[in-house]
Amino acid sequence: MDKYSKIEKYVVASDVCSRDGIGIEVYSGNNMLLEVFRDDTKKTREVTLYKKELDLELVEQAVALFKKEIPWEFQE
Repeated sequence: MDKYSKIEKYVVASDVCSRDGIGIEVYSGNNMLLEVFRDDTKKTREVTLYKKELDLELVEQAVALFKKEIPWEFQE
C-alpha cells in the first residue's frame, strides 16, 4: 500500500501575509480538504479542516507528509 494513498493532491505553500510560515494543503479535485501549517510567528503547528468529516487515515497521512516535506524547526 502507498504510504500516502489517501492523498489525491497536495501543495506546499507559504504564507507571509496574515501569518508567517509554511505548510501543506491537501486537495480532492479543486477543493481544499485540510491544511497542516507551521506558524513561525506563533511557534505552533496547526491542522485546519475545510470539510466537516474527513477520513482519519487521510488526516494521519497529511500529518506524516507535513513532517516529511516541511522542516520542523521554526524560522526567525
